[in-house]
Amino acid sequence: MKLNVALIQMDIQLGLPEENIKKAVQRIEEASKQNADIVVLPELWTTGYDLERLVEIGDANGDNLKKLMSGLARQHRINIVAGSVANKTDNGIFNTLYAFNREGEQIGEYSKLHLIRLMQEEKFIAPGSTKGNFMLENIPAAGVICYDIRFPEWIRAHVLDGASLLFVPAEWPAQRLSHWRNLLITRAIENQCYVIACNRIGRDNNNAFAGHSIIIDPWGDVIAEADGENETILFAEIETDLVNEVRSRIPIFEDRRPEHY
Repeated sequence: MKLNVALIQMDIQLGLPEENIKKAVQRIEEASKQNADIVVLPELWTTGYDLERLVEIGDANGDNLKKLMSGLARQHRINIVAGSVANKTDNGIFNTLYAFNREGEQIGEYSKLHLIRLMQEEKFIAPGSTKGNFMLENIPAAGVICYDIRFPEWIRAHVLDGASLLFVPAEWPAQRLSHWRNLLITRAIENQCYVIACNRIGRDNNNAFAGHSIIIDPWGDVIAEADGENETILFAEIETDLVNEVRSRIPIFEDRRPEHY
């Protein structure tokens, strides 16, 4: 199956959800007019890393985000991997990814498992505890968030559960751009899956962000990549049948010997 993917690489206004939502809606509408099948947003795109104010500006149970994205997906007949938002619950604030199909139905939800101390996430955000697998267009997929890609065993767990498309919304800093690219390419090669990673651009009070949203095929070849300076919608066509072809040619999953690991 061929699918057109659109990554919304956007600057995020710190602590200003209304402005960020307005921009994202415009970009989703632009992508839909260019025949996107899947639209992907970055991490914490409604608030940025305004961690100290998440109690005030976060989204209670993700309800506002879910209503908005469900409506847009249904209206434009597109799948939306809606990045992640600050999800306020009775058990704490989570960094939560949501996904929706063309009918506007929620098909996925994942709260970030690994919290990055360099950005003080653990002081303000609660860690998730479940995997991010879901079905998109009858294709096994999964979502993880930013820092998660440094944990290969976590990515492999999703692939062992069937994922052939891996979505990665992020706010990855510019000073570690080489890590971003190398880790994502490695995750694609070692798991023989598509890696579809949407990073933000711009800066906040503490960090400059790398951009370089990227789509990588199961061979580890980069098929599309944005720059590190500009807001853009990055488009690429993926061929989902390539996953099975690569896995049949180099059968790493059949050759695994986990009883010795």
